Amino acid sequence: MSDVNPVSGSPDKEPATEAQEARSEARATPTAPAGDPERAVPATATKAPDADKESRPTLGRLFLENLWAANTVTVTVLAVLLAMLVGAVLIIVSDPEVLSTFSYITARPADALNASWTVVSEAYANLFKGAIFDPDAVGFTATLSPISETLTYTAPLVFTGLAVALAFRGGLFNIGAQGQATIGVILSAVAGFALPLPVGVHLLVALIAGALGGALWGFIPGILKARTGAHEVINTIMLNYVAVYFLSWIIIQSGVQNPNRSDAISKPVESSAQLPRLLGADLRVHSGILVAVLATWFIAWLLNRSTLGFELRAVGENPDAARTAGISVTKTYVLVMVISGLLAGLGGSNMVLGSTANALTPLVIAQIGFDGILVALLGRVKPWGVLLAALLFGALQAGGNRMQSYSGISLELVTVLQALIVIFIAAPAMVKAIFQLRAARAARLQTSLAKGW
Repeated sequence: MSDVNPVSGSPDKEPATEAQEARSEARATPTAPAGDPERAVPATATKAPDADKESRPTLGRLFLENLWAANTVTVTVLAVLLAMLVGAVLIIVSDPEVLSTFSYITARPADALNASWTVVSEAYANLFKGAIFDPDAVGFTATLSPISETLTYTAPLVFTGLAVALAFRGGLFNIGAQGQATIGVILSAVAGFALPLPVGVHLLVALIAGALGGALWGFIPGILKARTGAHEVINTIMLNYVAVYFLSWIIIQSGVQNPNRSDAISKPVESSAQLPRLLGADLRVHSGILVAVLATWFIAWLLNRSTLGFELRAVGENPDAARTAGISVTKTYVLVMVISGLLAGLGGSNMVLGSTANALTPLVIAQIGFDGILVALLGRVKPWGVLLAALLFGALQAGGNRMQSYSGISLELVTVLQALIVIFIAAPAMVKAIFQLRAARAARLQTSLAKGW
């Protein structure tokens, strides 16, 4: 039975020309649904050609919307600011003269505020001048001295930070960067003063000796983990003690100890094995920082572009799934710890072949292995992030020396700042809650980028 009320404009009931006219009118005028001529609903209006462009967000708008979102950069910057705020409170509390002004703050609050501002601003100003740039400096050497000191402290931290980060990406906790760097500094120093080699070759041999020493110290926990399942944290911590006591023992042995000294210090490294300085003899920055950047690039390539890097990341994410896919978890564990130890050994080499020291002492390695753990965490265990984190820690160390000398602030406060930064970085939920950050809309931003804004 045919429909007594056919839908107007149906191509089955009307000629093609009338159907086209009906469809054209439907776009511009209200239409009635079939069977209900009394109810009219508006048809979908045709959008103007520029409607999509007007609704599409601009570059500036997207930037402002995502500026206060909880992305990695925002959280990191705010974590540093929070650490500096807490550090400012500690500076005020540690100054007796400033604290005395708070005893009558209700009577003269300006005194307490001015004194607090003066001591905090002076301390952070000296921190900046000692790490980046001193506006009052005169001459080439004085102007570049702050950045030279920052880069000098940065170089070994890059290597130990990369060593820890690489192990983390492979699913291992390398707490032994300190011991690996210690063995590296021992072998580098011995090669530096015991081998009579020509310039260039001597430096290369000393660097290789340090790298091999660190690789050997990384191989031990790696093979134990792979073959016996021994936890790498316990092994690396114990090997740290072995390396430290071995350093204390070997310094005072005949042929190693400086014959002209009665204290625990080795012979000085020959100048032919020293890393060349980049900005002249008066500035301490040396070519180790260039080697550190090259190592960062290599680790980034290794992780993201190589087959070994893919296997390493797969094992780090899920060893059982990687084993099922045909990846040798045992081999990967060993290689990860060997490369990690090699990097830490190069960091130790920088401590004696660079401009930090030229001989072995019980404290020659400082705390670069343990600081490397903080650097790796701050850099989100990503190679270029580790480089930037090491640069920040190097700046804090270099600026802290000036802050202590000029402002009378304890150098331990710099260590507190480093710890606070890592604490806030490791607790992004706390930073988000304090600053009321929105969730990052990375997917929307990437979509807009793909559309060309």
